[in-house]
Amino acid sequence: MNLTAEQIQSNWIEFMGNIEKYITGERQQKLLDFYKRYEERISLMPAAHKKEYHNSFPGGYVDHVNRVVAASLKIYDVWCEFEMDRSTFTIEELVFSAINHDLGKMGDENSASYIPQTDKWRREKLGEEYMFNKEVPFASVPDRGLFMLQSHGVSYTFNEMLAIQTHDGLYDDANVKYLKTFMPEQKPRTSLPFILHQADLMAARIEFEREWLPKLNGENSVEPKKKNYTLNGNIKSSKSKALNTISSPGLKNMLDSL
Repeated sequence: MNLTAEQIQSNWIEFMGNIEKYITGERQQKLLDFYKRYEERISLMPAAHKKEYHNSFPGGYVDHVNRVVAASLKIYDVWCEFEMDRSTFTIEELVFSAINHDLGKMGDENSASYIPQTDKWRREKLGEEYMFNKEVPFASVPDRGLFMLQSHGVSYTFNEMLAIQTHDGLYDDANVKYLKTFMPEQKPRTSLPFILHQADLMAARIEFEREWLPKLNGENSVEPKKKNYTLNGNIKSSKSKALNTISSPGLKNMLDSL
């Protein structure tokens, strides 16, 4: 599966727009500055290194994050309908956690975590379009993401830390101490982590289905629908218009080649 240059740029506009819409105060600008600084890398990075997982293609990361944000807001409404205590967290905390839940996949300040796979056999036989960059010291995705935020002066609340830390639910054994507890005082005091986990799980599952169910049924994978996004009052619906919104020559050249 591949995204067009227009789709990648449209996804980036949506991604930055969610920060502008939902994040407030001083950290809004810090977050915008952070993502603008790493725009080339983040806008083109995959969500996973292996196509058997989800969104392992250029632009797959932002596509996934946008889906998690949208899913989080929908699932929040469902929890509210079933009388969740909504006083324990805010919509800003929910969206902030969704936007940054997988940030640790970007790598560090100098190097990307995922780089193109150079081993032809692993690429063709194992579906590894990317491989892990050995120049980047190991850290879990949540730990690295939280470190990147704090090292760039982006503050986060306890709720946001907990949600990002546990967004993989009990698929990650490190979360047992938070999520598999039996004493009331040890259980999370907000439903935010559960909503984010459900949104991430649903988004990744849908991305898997979009890529793999047609193939398992002997069909072609389902290409994502093209979207139009409004920027400064104008509809950006062509590749040339999308490219004109990009200030970085390097990123513009990469997208133009797609």
